[in-house]
Amino acid sequence: MVLFLLLVVAYGLLVRRPLDRVLAERRVRTTGAVEQARCAISAAEAKTAEYEDSLRRARAEILAEREDRLKLWSAERDQALAAARAATAEKVKAAKGEIEQSVAIAQLQIEGMSAELSEQIVRAVMPAGTRPEAAQ
Repeated sequence: MVLFLLLVVAYGLLVRRPLDRVLAERRVRTTGAVEQARCAISAAEAKTAEYEDSLRRARAEILAEREDRLKLWSAERDQALAAARAATAEKVKAAKGEIEQSVAIAQLQIEGMSAELSEQIVRAVMPAGTRPEAAQ
């Protein structure tokens, strides 16, 4: 019995206490590592949220710039179309004026030629002695 007690005491001193200390130290280290991992995960989640927020803001800024650029291009296109329409309207007006002038000149020429043509037709159809001018 004494030997058993001595063996239990020796076991407690030589094996049990060091083993308990090692296990307690291991538990503390494991708990610390788990806490560090949780902190790292929280920090990573915070950085991810911050990154997503900055990415969302950047996308909104790019979209706003794109819309501004499209509005500017649209305004420039509208101005160019208005200028082209005005130039075309001016060309059409000038062409109409030229056509009207050509028509007036052609009518004057036709009127001038009609008297001459009628005279030639009368000379060709009527004999030389029966012309209306000779009768006068």
